[in-house]
Amino acid sequence: MNMHSSTAATAEEAIAAQEALPPLTNEEATQVAMSNTLLTPRFYTTDFDEMDAIDVSSVRDEWDVLIGQMKADPNKGHFKKNEDWDTVDWDGMEPALKAEFIDFLISSCTAEFSGCVLYKEMKRRGSNKDITELFQLMARDEARHAGFINDALREAGIAVNLGFLTQAKKYTYFRPKFIYYATYLSEKIGYARYITIFRHLEANPEHRFHPIFKWFREWCNDEFSHGEAFALLLKTDPQLTESRVNKMWIKFFLTAVYSTMWVRDHQRPEFHKALGVDPKWYGQEVFRKTSEISKQVFPMTLDIDHPRWEPTLNRMQAANVQIAQGRKQGGVGGWAKRMMGSAKAGFAFVSLQTFPGEIYAVPASPRVEPVY
Repeated sequence: MNMHSSTAATAEEAIAAQEALPPLTNEEATQVAMSNTLLTPRFYTTDFDEMDAIDVSSVRDEWDVLIGQMKADPNKGHFKKNEDWDTVDWDGMEPALKAEFIDFLISSCTAEFSGCVLYKEMKRRGSNKDITELFQLMARDEARHAGFINDALREAGIAVNLGFLTQAKKYTYFRPKFIYYATYLSEKIGYARYITIFRHLEANPEHRFHPIFKWFREWCNDEFSHGEAFALLLKTDPQLTESRVNKMWIKFFLTAVYSTMWVRDHQRPEFHKALGVDPKWYGQEVFRKTSEISKQVFPMTLDIDHPRWEPTLNRMQAANVQIAQGRKQGGVGGWAKRMMGSAKAGFAFVSLQTFPGEIYAVPASPRVEPVY
């Protein structure tokens, strides 16, 4: 009997389960996943020796509890179609919605698998039992998520070639501390995104146009646990959150993650319309949840109620539209349009960085529980 990725004990087993499925000829999906822009999910590499040297002694009690919870594997077997999986009329789906939803699924699959690749490599290269055990567990979860999204895409006759993606996609080097900041935020904002959609559709089931949204609650709990792990890693070195320079980096990554989400979500108007969600409301709601959670380890949050916050994000969105238009136009005129759009986006991002942050005292213990 063939194993399904949802019951795989390791990332390697989950990937093998996906590769054992009948092949689908769809290079377009893999090429979309392969693309590298400021808005697309990236694959990362880092200084694995530095990460392997992490000492979790200062957070040992919280660490052991978290690892125990992850080893208990409450979501084993969850990411698999069952009787709650409704029939999807892909052919009858409105074309613009179908295109945006497929783009959402491919982007989500790439983002999940990006985490899997990084975590799996850390486990392979490391010798520190605490660190390798953590990354093996997180890689397992991310591989299950990517496999489940690929299962959903297969119904539309599409699949991302995960094995090819591992070998062919460009990798971006990040120092370990940047991995901590970026990945912590990615996991926590992932939780906030999934739980906000889940709660909205729980109250408004008529907008649940695809069954995958029914799986978002357990999904977001995996993301939350991964964020908890990175909160503990950040806590092992107080300088990561207390030094003046690192506080500036925290503000930079908060701004980058929030603004990227805002711009990317505004690229999918039909998707959000089908969900019955205003992208502006959704963005602010997700930022609010993420900011509240991040107080567990970050000494500041962004002032998302600043009178110039939304207008500046909208300027970034308009600049991104100009960049896309220039890319489509091509030639010298298209290049000029892209450069102008990039300059506008850069100025808007710098402007966001000038807004004063809201300062908080970080609690002694970083552990929090999902409450939304």
